[in-house]
Amino acid sequence: MRNAVVRTRFLVLVLAALLVCEVGGARAAGTQRSWTYLIDKLAADGIPRSRTERVFYDARMPRFDTLEFSLAPGERSSMYRGLLSRGSVSQAYDCFAEHRAVLRRVERELGVPGNVVAAILHVESRCGRFTGNQTVVWRLARLAMAAEPANLARNERRHLLIQGPRTSLDVARLTGERGRYLESTFYPEVRAAFEVAERLRIDPLGIRGSGAGAFGLPQFLPTSYLRFGTDGDGDGRVSLYDPEDAIVSCARYLQANGWKAGIDRTQKRKVIWTYNRSTPYIDTVLALADRLPQP
Repeated sequence: MRNAVVRTRFLVLVLAALLVCEVGGARAAGTQRSWTYLIDKLAADGIPRSRTERVFYDARMPRFDTLEFSLAPGERSSMYRGLLSRGSVSQAYDCFAEHRAVLRRVERELGVPGNVVAAILHVESRCGRFTGNQTVVWRLARLAMAAEPANLARNERRHLLIQGPRTSLDVARLTGERGRYLESTFYPEVRAAFEVAERLRIDPLGIRGSGAGAFGLPQFLPTSYLRFGTDGDGDGRVSLYDPEDAIVSCARYLQANGWKAGIDRTQKRKVIWTYNRSTPYIDTVLALADRLPQP
């Protein structure tokens, strides 16, 4: 009887060990496969597979499991409420005062008010105090995987459960539309992140920023850096962590998206909408700018 018990325990231990090996192997294989959808797209766009695989299979790069997304996203005004407090406005004023010379220069040369630029830098990063420490490539890559077939299917099932069996919504269509929107928005940012890293001669995983994949004082996405990044201090390089570069780059972004002298409040809102498609964000930037020195 005792021998039978010992044999049973031994078999249980062996089976458990085999299960651990199988799960571990599956996880390792899953890590390799998890980013395949994105790696294939980047390779089709001309980025060498060997380069992207080094990044996505690096131990610092978390695997992709799933990305849950809402069908009707939006920002709440409560996210920005504290930015108009007395202390916050005082900090924004200090930022303006410290960089007054370059802020006045972009007013003269680009027609973009310095108080608006200072307000954006304060709302985005508290004028550089909080630029984020997330791995930008990972954050952008997760969003770019929204329309990966298995991820879409998981989100469709999740939204069907949330809406309930009697829903009148076309959940499959809405999920597909939202997933494709996220991919079309953030896949170009992943591709651009590799170009940014090459231009700056750094490891793509070395670009650090916010949870949304933006970086620097103005919290630019990589495509914005490539299009509008400007050497504001003449040192031969463009760093969005340098205040002069950040200020001129932000002003160039606003100018390119329609800001010019004499535009009315409605037109100003349309320009800032291109920076962040959020009504509470626009309200906060303009309200803060109103509290700073005027042009």
